[in-house]
Amino acid sequence: MKDYDVVILTDSRYVQPNEKNQYIENVLKEDGLLIEALNNLGLKTIKKDWNDSNFNWNSTKTAVFRSTWDYFDKFSIFQNWLSQVQNKCALINSYEQIKWNLDKHYLQDLKNWSLPIPKSVFINKMSGTKLKDIATNMKWNHIVVKPTVSGAAKNTFQLKDQEIENFQTNWIRLTNEEDFIVQEFQKNIIKSGEIAVMLFGGKYSHAVLKKAKKGDFRVQDDFGGTVETITPSKEIIDLAEKAIKKLNPTPLYCRVDVILNNQNKAVIIELELIEPELWFRFKITAADKLAMYIKEFINKLHS
Repeated sequence: MKDYDVVILTDSRYVQPNEKNQYIENVLKEDGLLIEALNNLGLKTIKKDWNDSNFNWNSTKTAVFRSTWDYFDKFSIFQNWLSQVQNKCALINSYEQIKWNLDKHYLQDLKNWSLPIPKSVFINKMSGTKLKDIATNMKWNHIVVKPTVSGAAKNTFQLKDQEIENFQTNWIRLTNEEDFIVQEFQKNIIKSGEIAVMLFGGKYSHAVLKKAKKGDFRVQDDFGGTVETITPSKEIIDLAEKAIKKLNPTPLYCRVDVILNNQNKAVIIELELIEPELWFRFKITAADKLAMYIKEFINKLHS
């Protein structure tokens, strides 16, 4: 007999935080709305740090990734934990899909599936590649570089003109540690922002528009970005749903981040299956919808 139906996965900062600010309050509210929705369906739920070595992962039927926003800082530990925990409880979304989604090389799969992404150059660790050569070959004079495993804009830089060549020492240092992506800077991120499309069971639920603060290009709210509700175009909704239907099984929840590229065409810049912020606080019924899908998933485990 399992002690819990669902464990909501977070990181240590959001279990019982001493510090409180608007950002932390939002995280706690988001997790709390899902916990309440699960409890309302009669599911025994608890919230735990994924890296809690004292917790018995055999004691829960399922684990749902929510605010595990330190995994990329402890990546080897996380990978080891993930490989072990998947044998102890059912993961939502699936272990195979989470592993696939951990590294942004998955964008190459999206491209191979005829889904639009920004033009990207993937650079392997220890390659010794000159950043200036990449930009010259691609005819880019304004670029973004970011690790293939990252979050919260960690080690993400925008560079233009002479800055690209001047960054070479840092570039070697960074690429000696991990794989990177180089992309042309997408000017519409500044002008129009980034649309985050939330889907449950493969169907559109709601969306938000994320915009960077003046003078920045990072849309995350921990960098001062703003977020507001938006109703995307049918083209963007269809693109998000088309992307998620390429995966089998269909993930219970996901977020597809879409921008207009420099040619004003909608492209996917992220497909988040692991621990996407879902902005339940802007549509509380979305937490109820996810809870329903989780209950159905648990019922299927029994059958």
